Amino acid sequence: MNYYILNYKLADNYLEDRGQYRAEHLGMAKEAAEKGELVLGGALDEPADQAFLIFRGENDQTATAFAENDPYVKNGLIKEWEVRKWNAVVGSRIEN
Repeated sequence: MNYYILNYKLADNYLEDRGQYRAEHLGMAKEAAEKGELVLGGALDEPADQAFLIFRGENDQTATAFAENDPYVKNGLIKEWEVRKWNAVVGSRIEN
């Protein structure tokens, strides 16, 4: 199993405009977590300019599909995103 980090660069209006899309976004995240695909996710604070979601899978497809279907991305709250493989080597839940 591999790990992939989905990095979001948040739009300047992210905090003000996310409310109308938040339930759908969090619903997607909770569903991915229940399936064991999403390990951890959240946004940086002060400033709220980036968010990171860590996925577990055979390839980057799950993380990429999440971003492509995320209402935050579809509605311009994310100005840029990328998925990168993360070579996690230590931690209490690392599965290789």
